[in-house]
Amino acid sequence: MPHLTIDYSSNLDASITPALLRTANAALLATGQFQEADIKTRAQGFDCFAVGTQDAARGFVAARLAILSGRSSQIKREVADVLLAALEAAITDDKLELQISVEVVDIDRDSYAKRLRNRVG
Repeated sequence: MPHLTIDYSSNLDASITPALLRTANAALLATGQFQEADIKTRAQGFDCFAVGTQDAARGFVAARLAILSGRSSQIKREVADVLLAALEAAITDDKLELQISVEVVDIDRDSYAKRLRNRVG
């Protein structure tokens, strides 16, 4: 835990890189809420998208952070703000009107299961 999923408009393909994912992970680690090896991030671009109703140079990044339940609303807001700032700083494309959002959602702690398999050899 946590699981960070980043959906984005494909006109940002050049900006969404493994380095950006590691930047997001570093921001999450810096909050002190998560263990380094537990942070899992993935990104998926969408070719078919619309932002608003105009045919304008627009794009989006929608980050959804799923964390185990039990943290206060204040902590979740602080984590969201840190992640939003990191994404804003890392995505430097200035040719688009860009909307960046972060949503923090709870995963029910009682029904979550996880197992770590160590690599052999």
